[in-house]
Amino acid sequence: PQITRAECYRGWVFFALYVFLFPWLMGWVQRSYEGEFPVAEANAVYYLIITALTFLVFWSFLRHGFHLLLDWLPENLFAFAAGLFGAGALSFLVGLIPLPVQNPNLMSYPEQYAFAPGATVLILVVLMPMVEEPLFRGLLFSSVRGYSRALGYVLSVAVYAFYCTVQFVYAFGTLDLRYLLLMIQYVPGALALTWCYDRGGSIWSAIALHMVLNGFTLLGALH
Repeated sequence: PQITRAECYRGWVFFALYVFLFPWLMGWVQRSYEGEFPVAEANAVYYLIITALTFLVFWSFLRHGFHLLLDWLPENLFAFAAGLFGAGALSFLVGLIPLPVQNPNLMSYPEQYAFAPGATVLILVVLMPMVEEPLFRGLLFSSVRGYSRALGYVLSVAVYAFYCTVQFVYAFGTLDLRYLLLMIQYVPGALALTWCYDRGGSIWSAIALHMVLNGFTLLGALH
């Protein structure tokens, strides 16, 4: 086990705050001060604060993971490369499946990038992976893997995919459960990230893979 018991306790509290409270709080701030703060810069500040909290909560885990990255560099490089190839191949196959709705994230990236390219890249490519990997792979997967590796994969992938799509179910004024079908688009990446962490042994290889995958996603949305 790489994550300490104290980090596990703190992590689950932080996980609940990140999923349920922080997005609502950020939305409240944006609605209350609409027009006073640029949205892109406000989001960048929000994720910088969340990233700093992630380091405080998982400091020992992240520090130990960096040493493991150096000690097991060949294993982590292989896990990174295999995860990148696997995510690409599975994403291509998933892209062939017709879905009744389009992904709002992919549709909004060009506008966000045109308005604030630096903040968009910082949030999507750098900060989000550094927050989400310690939570969904380091905490969730590691907590379940000790009991069942297969269940750990299922929960890590399913919870992450659900988290990425559930926001759209109520986003347009009406309940539209069709947006949950978009979960399938997040399965290849989540599966590759979980496999990368499991096989490489360091959370930093999964963070690096997440950064690259998000970078490719942004490039694809812009073209």
